[in-house]
Amino acid sequence: MTLPLDHIVIAVHDLDIAILDYTALGFHVLRGGDHPGRTTHNALVVFADGSYFELIAWKAPAPEERWWQLLQRHGEGIVDFALLPRSTAATVTAAGERGLLLDGPLDGGRLRPDGQRLQWQTARPPSPDLPFLCGDITPRALRVPEGRVRVHPNGALGVASLAIAVHDLDTTVERYRALFADAVGEGPVHIGPSVALPGSGVRQAVIAIGSSALVLSAPRDPIGGPSSPLAQRLAARGEGPYALVLYTEDAAQTGGALASARAHGALIEFELVDTLAQAQAGAPEAGRGSVDSSVGG
Repeated sequence: MTLPLDHIVIAVHDLDIAILDYTALGFHVLRGGDHPGRTTHNALVVFADGSYFELIAWKAPAPEERWWQLLQRHGEGIVDFALLPRSTAATVTAAGERGLLLDGPLDGGRLRPDGQRLQWQTARPPSPDLPFLCGDITPRALRVPEGRVRVHPNGALGVASLAIAVHDLDTTVERYRALFADAVGEGPVHIGPSVALPGSGVRQAVIAIGSSALVLSAPRDPIGGPSSPLAQRLAARGEGPYALVLYTEDAAQTGGALASARAHGALIEFELVDTLAQAQAGAPEAGRGSVDSSVGG
């Protein structure tokens, strides 16, 4: 059972401003619509590999939602990410049998600006070092448009890597093993060993999912010991995704990170890829498809 990267959630204060800024950064941005029963609306940046950014904002306060809480406490930026199950219910059941208890399936949906209603089911993890699941009920192409909307002036093709800060690397790796157990070693999923990075005060493990990589990072410092930048981030914001690299076919984009203000706090860099086929490799498009209901698409 493969679980490709579905989308990365970026919380912003003002959706209209975020759309203008991401357009100025060279992305093709689509208005996504409203989430019935919530105060959120969103916009999408969809990539050739089938993954996308969800820019999400609130029309009214939602203190019961974790993403809104993060936005208020720490400002704009990456707050979560989702994987795409073939069946949310089946994935929840399988993970539970291996000791990883996910909250779900939970019904969700979106009303597009053209009136099309979308439906999906989500499942929430027990801790923010893990992604949530977002599995489609209506066809995924309705939620994640295809064609020319996936072509960007800045040459962005898809997600090369996503960095995730965690407290206990070994514990987190075991949680991912429980989540990916059916796919590890078969096809596009590979969980690498935990390694200490010399001179950095950081231990890392890389999970390859098709053409994308999840980079799990934890401080080597003991609790109460010297603080690395990663340890400081964990102390301030807790676990979760915080930076990413996109594949691009435009070498001019690889000079450095995008301006944080224009990217609304998301730390985004580019890596040159030779061909579109490399970015699309391992992206199984056919499989893509509450209180604290801060999961959506």
